[in-house]
Amino acid sequence: MFCRTFQRAGGAIQSPSRRSCVDQLLFVDSTKARSAIYSSRLLYGVQRWIHCEAVKYENMILRAFGISLLFVIFLCGWGHAKLAPDFIHPCNATTRECLIKSTQDAIPEFVKGIPSLNLESLDPFVIEKLSIPLNGLKVTFYKGKVTGFRNCIVDDVVSELEKRHFVLEFHCNLTIKGQYDAVGKILLFPINGEGDAKVKLVNLRMKVDINTKYIKDENNLNHFALKNYKYTFDYGDRVYFDLKNLFKESKELSQTVLNFLNENWKTVAEEFGKPIVDYAVDLAIRTIEKFFLAVPYEELINVPIPKF
Repeated sequence: MFCRTFQRAGGAIQSPSRRSCVDQLLFVDSTKARSAIYSSRLLYGVQRWIHCEAVKYENMILRAFGISLLFVIFLCGWGHAKLAPDFIHPCNATTRECLIKSTQDAIPEFVKGIPSLNLESLDPFVIEKLSIPLNGLKVTFYKGKVTGFRNCIVDDVVSELEKRHFVLEFHCNLTIKGQYDAVGKILLFPINGEGDAKVKLVNLRMKVDINTKYIKDENNLNHFALKNYKYTFDYGDRVYFDLKNLFKESKELSQTVLNFLNENWKTVAEEFGKPIVDYAVDLAIRTIEKFFLAVPYEELINVPIPKF
């Protein structure tokens, strides 16, 4: 159709020459080819531009998602990081069986101290100086090291969440080593001594009765807190005393008085031992209180706080 033209000359139809037809055909074909090439390149360019924009957009989305994810992880980790040590095994109910086992599992590690929570060691712990005023005798302990709490045996645990009441009963052997000085009298024996001291309590039995409350911290997290406590104890099966140099002038008299102390250990312990036990219990209670204030309630027991 491109190389055929119709001209009317004197009523006759004339066709163009063959040369003219070929030229036109070549021109048209060349134009179509250039147009096709141009269109192809344009299409390729558009496709490349679309691909690049899509990649850029995808990268922007991934970066935004990654930043958001990191931000969420940061907030979650900051706001809800687990604070309870791994040796804390929360109970799902306040049954004696679970509470006894959970407490028993925790004691050996807990008494070592938890530096991350700023909790001091309870085994050993050191009595830097403790004065014990007795009837007619003044005894002062220096740098006394108390050991044995890590081997305590839990006898009973009662947790009454509704009444905010907690009871712990246990027994253990404790050893106290340090220095002492003593001036005064024990019965008819005059004492004027100083030296090494060792006291060993076999199967000391104790019951600690604690009234608690529930509080919230600045992050709105729940915590146990202590209102007050009381405790009772007995010295168990035996108390052994080993006090060197009770009489500076006489080893023989020192040994005689020491024998008397050990033969009458119960009477002596009731006067001599209570200040040491008071010191130990007070330190333990203050450590437990700091632990409760550091670790949220929900990490210590899997039972909701009772509604009041």
